[in-house]
Amino acid sequence: MDFGLAIKTCFSKYADFTGRASRPEYWWFFLFSVIVYFVTSFVDGAIGLPILNVIAMLALLLPSLAVGARRLHDMDYSGWWLLLALVPVLGSIALIVWFCMPGTPGANRFGEVPAQAPALPNTQSAA
Repeated sequence: MDFGLAIKTCFSKYADFTGRASRPEYWWFFLFSVIVYFVTSFVDGAIGLPILNVIAMLALLLPSLAVGARRLHDMDYSGWWLLLALVPVLGSIALIVWFCMPGTPGANRFGEVPAQAPALPNTQSAA
């Protein structure tokens, strides 16, 4: 999954907390969110009002929670484990470690393996 497809997928599943999300889908959307927050903070600093950053935070809150829950589902954890982020420092560290782990192979209680980007054609010839 590439950057654009991950963003499109996360916004098409804006508030969908069911199913599974692959590591690339989660991390590409995370990178997109960081870029949006950086740009809106810069623009807000230039105009002197924190309005764009607040709008961006509100617009990205639900899809960020949804993709986080789907990422946890990929490892066969409940999405409620996102509440672990409320535990100072240790909760966030635990979630980051889980988000970096590979998902469970094959189907689990949350569904089938998330769709991956199509494989590149094999360019090596059999000699």
